[in-house]
This record gives sequence, structure tokens and C-alpha cells, in this order.
Amino acid sequence: MPRLTVCEHHEVARLGSGIPLVGRGRELGVLRSALDRARGGLAGAVLIAGDAGIGKSRLLTELTELATAGGAQVLAGRCVDAGETGLPYLPFADALGRVPVAQLAQVRTRPALARLLPDVLAGDHPTDPPPARPDEDLGQLQLFDAVRGLLTELSARRCVVLALEDLHWADASTRHLLSFLLSRLHHQRLLVVATYRSDDLHRKHPLRPLLAEVLRLPTVERLDLAPLGPDAAEDFVRALSADTLDENDVREIARRSEGIPFFAEELVATHAVGRDLPATLSDVLLNRIERLPSLAQRVVRLASVAGRRVKHAKLRAVCELEDAALEEALREAVTHHVLVAGDGAEFYRFRHALLQEAVYADLLPGERVRIHAAYARLLANEQGVRGAAAELAYHSIESHDLPTALTASVRAAGDAASARAPAEALRHLEQALDLWSAVADPAACAGVQEVELLRKAAYYAGVSGQPERALAFVRAAVEMVDEDSDPEQAADLRRRAAQELLTVDGRFAEAEREIGQAWALVRAKSASASRAWVLAVKVRVDVIKGEDRAARGWAESALADAEQVGAAGAAADALTSLALLDQRQGDLEAACVRLAGARDRAAAAHAFVAEMRAWFQLAANRYEQGNVDAAIRLLREAVRRAEDTGMSWSNYGLELHGLLMTALFAAGEWEDSVALTRSGEALVPDVVSVRLLAHLLQVLVARGEFGPAAELLRKLRPARTRDLHVALIHGASGAEMALWRDRPKDAVGHVTDAIELLRESDGMELSLIRLAALGVAAHADLAARARRRRDTAGEQAAVVAGEASLEQAREIVRTVRPRTGVLGPEGHAWLARAEAETARLAGADDAVAWARTVELFAGFHRYHEALARWRWARALLAAGDRDTAQEQLRLAHTAAEHLRAVPLGDAVRGLARRARINLAGGNGAIGNPIGPREALDPLTPRERAVLRLVALGRTNRQIGGELFISEKTVSVHLSRVMAKLGASSRTEAVALAYDRGLLTGSP
Repeated sequence: MPRLTVCEHHEVARLGSGIPLVGRGRELGVLRSALDRARGGLAGAVLIAGDAGIGKSRLLTELTELATAGGAQVLAGRCVDAGETGLPYLPFADALGRVPVAQLAQVRTRPALARLLPDVLAGDHPTDPPPARPDEDLGQLQLFDAVRGLLTELSARRCVVLALEDLHWADASTRHLLSFLLSRLHHQRLLVVATYRSDDLHRKHPLRPLLAEVLRLPTVERLDLAPLGPDAAEDFVRALSADTLDENDVREIARRSEGIPFFAEELVATHAVGRDLPATLSDVLLNRIERLPSLAQRVVRLASVAGRRVKHAKLRAVCELEDAALEEALREAVTHHVLVAGDGAEFYRFRHALLQEAVYADLLPGERVRIHAAYARLLANEQGVRGAAAELAYHSIESHDLPTALTASVRAAGDAASARAPAEALRHLEQALDLWSAVADPAACAGVQEVELLRKAAYYAGVSGQPERALAFVRAAVEMVDEDSDPEQAADLRRRAAQELLTVDGRFAEAEREIGQAWALVRAKSASASRAWVLAVKVRVDVIKGEDRAARGWAESALADAEQVGAAGAAADALTSLALLDQRQGDLEAACVRLAGARDRAAAAHAFVAEMRAWFQLAANRYEQGNVDAAIRLLREAVRRAEDTGMSWSNYGLELHGLLMTALFAAGEWEDSVALTRSGEALVPDVVSVRLLAHLLQVLVARGEFGPAAELLRKLRPARTRDLHVALIHGASGAEMALWRDRPKDAVGHVTDAIELLRESDGMELSLIRLAALGVAAHADLAARARRRRDTAGEQAAVVAGEASLEQAREIVRTVRPRTGVLGPEGHAWLARAEAETARLAGADDAVAWARTVELFAGFHRYHEALARWRWARALLAAGDRDTAQEQLRLAHTAAEHLRAVPLGDAVRGLARRARINLAGGNGAIGNPIGPREALDPLTPRERAVLRLVALGRTNRQIGGELFISEKTVSVHLSRVMAKLGASSRTEAVALAYDRGLLTGSP
């Protein structure tokens, strides 16, 4: 027997109703199954349950559209909040009132239905007495049986969906009728769907007994609708905003909404990121509070001042109520789903953060200050308790006790630093700096001078992934220091400024100037930690400039100073620079030994910045020599260490994440790479999230997810000038996607833009070779296109440009010395690909060149190795070597299937089909050249059906008529299809689908 399912939804809103359903695939699947069973003659029911605004009605709307499209008859009704005795049977009357005129004869055969449909039956029985009151027992059974009989007769013709909304407002008569109906569901083609708010069901709510009764029936299944997950919530906000919000605002709204669609809609409607709540949303939230008894309302107001969560003991002290009165008030708040009791009842939290915001915003100004002061008095006695200083600072600020707030803010920063939470430490330091000028004797309150707070703020901004902010703090500190009276402190601050500038692309000249000024201040001084660090950073500058001999001398001086004064961090940093100089001379193993020593020395001294630099250079050394597996092992360990030390989003912490994602992509471990991206997207600075998303872009393109990839390209474009790594990935991935989509001109544009950004930058040699190779490939495709059009001039222009790209790559190899002293496997592999692509400029393929490319990528980059095997197979087939071509195609196909690299897999299968090569085995028979597509096919059956009709020339209206769906639903399906295929038009979507084998026949 089918079961009745309970799910949840929100009211159809002005924004959310116009977008596709987001994040409810599982729940919709449950409803589809119930509908399919009903169509098969097994009656059942689905109850959709969840908090207000969570998406119950939206989900129900989706189901009814599906049911209608499939030929079912939908009868919908809704309860209203009119009290227990008002409007009996209202949802049933609404639903049955939707029975078409052609079927009214069935209604007239049951006079008992006059109670529900008096307007329909008014003329049929003019002499009948007025119907009895609905709440009387007399005639109730006849009415119930008449409703069941009517639904049974209607379902004999076609499947019927009875949709009842907001059962939490149902009157007693409606509840009794529903119970009667659900207990008599058998073999009708009938599905009953109902929604109710689970957060409205307090202990004594009259719907509770009904639910307990019906959920025991074999036809009843319960499914509770939970809030959207973080990713789905962000997708929902993006769909709502239609690209009017940037990614930071999207994430903030998704976070504040906590997965409740209605809350997200209201926040998007007013762009209320970090602002007061929209009036509509505030009214909805406060309406729940106003249902509470007055004492419970008072306790909730007091709790709101503590924040989202409040400890029972604190609330008890602030309330000044007897235990019995407080417990009764809390019981009411918990029963009405305003507060939720924590484990062991030691604390209470608001059911939703926006509920707390609404209550807090509704407090009177004087009331708010008074309650904050009460909390501050309690917290002043909590010394050494984790989080107490941060709370005290907050309540002191809100109660206008600024000296206490300053003292607590500095203490809170120290607590956060001890807990390895640099972003939190920075927030408290910024708060202390804001309070500094508002306090009479700030140094006495803070226990430190302002310049020291600025120095600490600069450090924590730097390790939180905010180099520009760190630089601003350092420069503010530099202006406060007298270089004549305290040259070492001034030099140390300028050294810090140089360090931060070295992490920002395009600021090298400023960094060189700052370190030069710092050295001038301490050059004549005796050895000190400040002098050792200045020397260590001066080494970095000379290494970047390529002045190796001078750099080695400065490094040895830095080591000498550091050893003399015990500055282990500066010593480790200088050792790392010496290792880079060893690499340039080709002594890679000696460099590794030195780097490992520098790493361990820095770790022992808790010099975490120097330690992360050594970790990164050690892993980069392994990666650049083609030892990807060893690099991944080192990088995983380094990332864990960065997390443990609070350095995840420092400059080198970010570099470690980026290199790990690059190595994982090369090794074919794409799921791990994507997971690393997702794990870092929340609560990180924008510069960090941008870099992580750039790495995600590579996977999206390689897997053929061109819709999301195109959107990500658009969003990342402004960041190219701020981050050269983003510029590289943006340019290369954009070019690769354009090549797969047969848009070589676009590919040339991506390559040209990226090379222009990277041309004058140090350390980007391999990137430029890679881009040059892609440029040759794009020009080869342009030349081929021109040949097909017999455009001799166009072909010649493409050939000349392609040869220029190749020469550019060769020039890099001849004139630029890579940081390791040798080009390395990756550089040689990309240069080999550029050479191999050059033969295509003339319309031929060089099998030897592609074999060389495969050899160099093998064991280093699985995806590009497979791509080169596909190209090699083309060249082999042109040369008549079918056996070797078949072997290469099979290897490429296996790799593409494993990686789920859809475009490459399609290309391999297409070549095999044209060459009549069997990828599954044998010696040349066609067999099944296309291979299994289940794992690679991005289209749903419905989307394919829509696209097939588009290919036949149907309009949206005609498609809707043939598939029994609305014209709007057709448009939604087409939008999804074009996004999945990366198409910009209906025609292009059809062409791409045929090309990838998603539609059969001829386009």
C-alpha cells in the first residue's frame, strides 16, 4: 500500500514562485512516487510538514503542475486562521468547488454535499430544509460518505489529487472528515496531499491527535521538509536575485536565512544584507511572539539581548524571577517554538536567528541599554571563561561603558589568538582601535600602546587572507613611530609592509622600496631580531629579482644575525630562500633537505608564517619535478598543519590550498579538489573564495558543465587584475571551454587577455607556455574553419598567428629561467603540445609530436594525457595505423569515463564511431562505439523530450500541448538544457545535443 507522506513548503511568494524549484529533489521524488502509485490504482496521501516559510506550498505547487501535466485532476483547498468554530469544511468546499461544470451531475446525485456546495445544489432541491449545523452529528456520516464517494467516482475516470493547505488552521469538522477519508483509502486512483506548519503545533494543538492517528495507517507516510542546505540556499538566493547581488551578499543572505526560502525572499527583496529586517518579515516574526503570555514575552525579550543563545543561569539572574515563574515562561516559549532547549537545559536558543533579531529590534532604546548593562555586570565576574571577554565587550559597548569595552576587546583578541582564530582576533582588535579615541586613557585600559594594536591587527589581517587590510594597518603604525628615536621598531614595521606587498600582485616595486628603507634604518645597528628579519625579507626581494649572488650573501648575513640573537623564525625564512637558490642551480635534493630543516625549525619556534612558506616551497619542489603523488602527500599534511595553527588563509596557507587543488586536478582526483573548494567557500575573505572558485572552474570545464562554468567565468573576470593565478586559470579554462564549444575566436580572446596580464610578471613562465599552447590550438581550429570556407586569407592569418604563439613559447624557454633552474615536466609537456598543435595549422597531424606530448604528460597530468592520446589517435588514423589508434582511444576513453570528462569522452567516442573502432574490445568491429552514457548524460528524460520537440521545430506552446505541461514549464526546461550544454540559443542546444549523442537521428 502507498503511504501518506508529510513534507513542507512556504507560501508562494512574489520572488520565489518565478524560479525553478531548488534543493528539493529528494522530497519531490517522494511526491512523484506517491503520484505514480495513485495513477496505478493504489490510493495514498502525502502530508507536507515544516516551519512557516520553508517551502511547503512551493513544493505542493510543483507537484500539482506535474500531476496536471500528466493528466490528473487537481482539486485544491486551503484552511484559514478563523478560529476553531469558524468556516467548517472550508478546504473541502474549496476543493470540491473546483469540479468542472461537466461533472456537476455527479455532485447532484449526493444531496448531502449541499452542506459543502450550497451554490451548486441550490436550484436542485428548492423544497429541501436548510442544512443542519455542520458541527451536529446528524447527517455527518452521510456527508463524509458523500465526499468519499464523489472522489472515488471522479478517480474512476482519471487520477485525482486532493490538495489541502494549512491544516494547522483546520476546524474540528475538517479534521474529522480528513480522518474519515484517509482511513478509507484503498484502490482508488486518488492522492491526498496536505500541508501544515510543524512549528505551530504546540502540546495542546488539536491537530496533534489527528496526526498520531493517521500516521499509523498503512497509506500514510511522513516526510518533514528541512531547511535548505548551505549550497542550495545560495543557489536559491542567486536565482532570486537574478545577478543583482555579488557573491558576498549571496552568501550573507543565505546564511541569515538559515535555509528558509521565505526569509531569503524577503531579504533579497530589500537587499537587506547587514541592515535592519524588512518590515514585512519583522511583522511575521513578531506575530509569533505576540501569541505568548505576557511573562513569556518578557523573558523572550530579555533573552534576545544575549544573542541567538543564552545560558539558563544568566537568564535567571537577569530576569530576577522566581524559578517556578521563569520555568513556566520558558515552557511557553519552547512550546510555541520560539525558543529551543539545549542539551541538559543549560541554555536556550532562538529557533531562528532572524527571530532573535526581530525581538531585539522591537525593544525600546532605554530598555535595551538597561538589559545590556545587566548582562555586562554578570560577565565582569567571569574571568578566564572562554568567550566571556567577547561577550563583555559587546554588552559594554551596547550599554555605553566604553572603557570596559576597550579592555574586554583587547582581552577577547588574545583569547581568539590563543584559540587559533585569526579572523576573530582581527575583529576584536579592530573594535579596540575604533574605541581608542573615545576613551580618556586608552593605553591604561588596553594595557598596550596603539601602535602595538596596529601591529597585531596587521598580522592577523595578513594571516586571515586580507593583505591589503594588513598593509593599511602597518602603514598606520609606521606613521606613529619616530624613526629617529626607535629605528628598530620603524624598520620592523617597514619590513612587515614589504612582506605584505610581496603577497599582492603588481606591488613589487613598493616592496623593494620599503625593505630598502627598513635596511637603511638598521644597517649600522648590531644584530637583533628586527635586523635579522629585515635581512631575511631583503633576500626574498633579491631572489625575485634574480640577483642570486647578492641574495645568497644577504641570506648568510640573516642567518648569522638570527643565530646570534635566537630569532628562529628569521633563520628559517632565510634557509627557505637559500633552498630556492639551490633549486636554481639544479641541486633539487639539497634544496629539499634545506626546506625540510627550515620547516621543522620554524615549527619548533612557533614561527607559523615562516613554517607555511617552507611547507609550500617543499611541496612545490616535488610538484614541479613531476612527483605529483609526493606533492599531494606533503600538501595534505601542510594544509592540516595550517588549519591547526590558524594559518589556513594566510598568504602561504592559501598557496598551499591552491597548489593542492592543482595537484589533485593533475592526478585526476577531481572529487577531492571540488570538496576542498566547497569546504573553504564559507566564512573566508573574498580574495580567498575567488582563488578557490578559480580552481573549481577547471573541473567544471573539463566535465562539460559549461553553464555553471560560464557564470563563474563572468564572476571571476574582475578579479583577474588583482590575482595573477586567477588570471591564468580564467584565461586557460575560458580558452579550453571555447575550444570544446567550437568557438576558437573566443578561445584566442581568452588567451590574449591572460597573456597581456601575465607577460610582465615574474614566476609565471609555465603559465605563459600553457597559454601559448592553447593559443596555437585555437588558431589551428580557426585555420581549419577558414579552409572549409575556402577563405585563403583567413587561413593564412590564422597560421601566422599560431606560429607566433609557438615562437612565444619557445622564446620563454630560451630567455626566462624558471624558479627551479630547470623547465620541469609540466613546462616541457606544454611546449610539446604547442609543437604538436602547430602541425594542425596546415591541416595535418604530427603523430610523432603527439606521441611526445603523451609521454611528457603521462604520470603527471591524467586529463591532459588523455586529451593528447585522443589527438594522437587522430594523427595515427590519418597515417593508417588503426591498431595503435585503437589502443590510444581506449586508454583515452577509460580516463575520460573515470574523470567524468564529458567533452573529452564525447570527442573520443565520436572519433571511434567515425573510424568504426570498437572501444569495448575486438579487432575493428563497430560494436558499441558510443559506450554507456548513463553517467555522462546531463539531461533528464523530460528535458530530452522537450529538446527533441524543439529539434522538430515546435514552439513552446506546441511543446506544452504535446507534453501536457505549461508554456512556462517548457521555458524552464529549455533554460536548464541550455545551461547544462553551455548553449546560448535553442538552435545551438539542439546542435550540441546531436553532436554529443544526446539525441539520435539527424539534426
